[in-house]
Amino acid sequence: MEKHILIIEDEPTLRLGMSHFLTSQGYRVTLCADGREGMKAIKEGDFDLVITDIKLPYHDGFEILKTVRSIFPDKGIILITAYADIKGAVQAIKEGAFDYIAKPFSNEELLITIERFFKFQSLENEVTFLRETLKRKDHFANIIGTGPAMKAVFDRISSVANTDVPVLIEGESGTGKELVANAIHNLSSRRDKPFVKINCAAIPEHLFESELFGHERGAFTGATEMRKGKFEFASGGTIFFDEIGDIPLMLQPKLLRVIEDHAITRLGSNTTITVDVRTIYATSKNLKDLIKEGKFREELYYRINVVPIILPPLRKRKEDIPFLVDHFLKYFTEKFDKKEVRLSQEAYNAILTYHWPGNVRELKHAIERGVVLSKNGIIGIEDLPEEISGCNIPCISDEYTLEASLRCFEREMIIRALKETGGKKGEAANRLGISRKVLWKKMKDYGIE
Repeated sequence: MEKHILIIEDEPTLRLGMSHFLTSQGYRVTLCADGREGMKAIKEGDFDLVITDIKLPYHDGFEILKTVRSIFPDKGIILITAYADIKGAVQAIKEGAFDYIAKPFSNEELLITIERFFKFQSLENEVTFLRETLKRKDHFANIIGTGPAMKAVFDRISSVANTDVPVLIEGESGTGKELVANAIHNLSSRRDKPFVKINCAAIPEHLFESELFGHERGAFTGATEMRKGKFEFASGGTIFFDEIGDIPLMLQPKLLRVIEDHAITRLGSNTTITVDVRTIYATSKNLKDLIKEGKFREELYYRINVVPIILPPLRKRKEDIPFLVDHFLKYFTEKFDKKEVRLSQEAYNAILTYHWPGNVRELKHAIERGVVLSKNGIIGIEDLPEEISGCNIPCISDEYTLEASLRCFEREMIIRALKETGGKKGEAANRLGISRKVLWKKMKDYGIE
């Protein structure tokens, strides 16, 4: 991309000479004859580099330096100075100028200084990018996934983190909704402010309003002193409503009002308190179904569902299981001070085959149990929970051809799905990712009653 350089110089010969030379070197050049023109150009234009003389009519180089640093702190400025002004130019560098050139100077000297600035800028941008990448990687460290579904989740987190829009995280229990909320907060500009979590399913209904908005002394029986609510504690930061579908219906209009007005009123008080809070929500329930049942207000749903993030269940992203297993093995071997621990082939087959209704949380606990019970550095099939160990399918063997192994594996998967769903073929087909019609055909082919 063509670099744009602004030159502010009151000597016509020098100004035109620099312009002709830099244009021949592939730069786009804008010229100004005095400080007033230069100030106007800086405020109206978009320049990659400003080259200015120190001694100028109307506004000198130091004023121009101050303006550039305040409006465009990432842009560069090079000063042109006479020999007597070098001391002042050095002081200007301390205040943010990139470099200075003493008169008289050659075209080569000018070009070397300019190229040095752009090389420095490029390196600085690269360092900033790498720091940001490492920071994001650190915040994503506990969210494991390489497949398309999880890459979409990572992209969405990165897109919304530095905004204040409400985010609704949807997914089954154990898919990692709280980890996503943590990542959004930690990647945002509010990362150094409070991150307050509320489990809506765990708070008694009669205490909910006090928990959120606080209360004054004497507001109700037992209120012996003033107490701040979660919104006040979270002011300046983020508040995370886990299982928002369980929030009491009568409280939902009040929550909607806080989201829209950014203000709360403690119980027993008439004083309005302004709060600056970013809100994130999570649910394992279908909120649209709750709306139809009259258990969730439609206007609140549309207000919190500005940006949805949908976490896929583990059974829909089994390509990530090996990475999750490696992550949890490393974590728990370090936690329990064990030497290297690995899974036996039978245990590994069972983990890959199991349906994981409890998702990543269930896998984490299974690996934790396996590491604790492991002997001689091996997690055997017997070290896994019974429901998982029963999934060891002995179809992969030297005695089977590839086609026979695949048919055996498929047949056992269908039987397992039917058992887990109590014979409900529609639900079993959904778990297997096939249509009911295809399931019927395969059951007939494999002789499954």
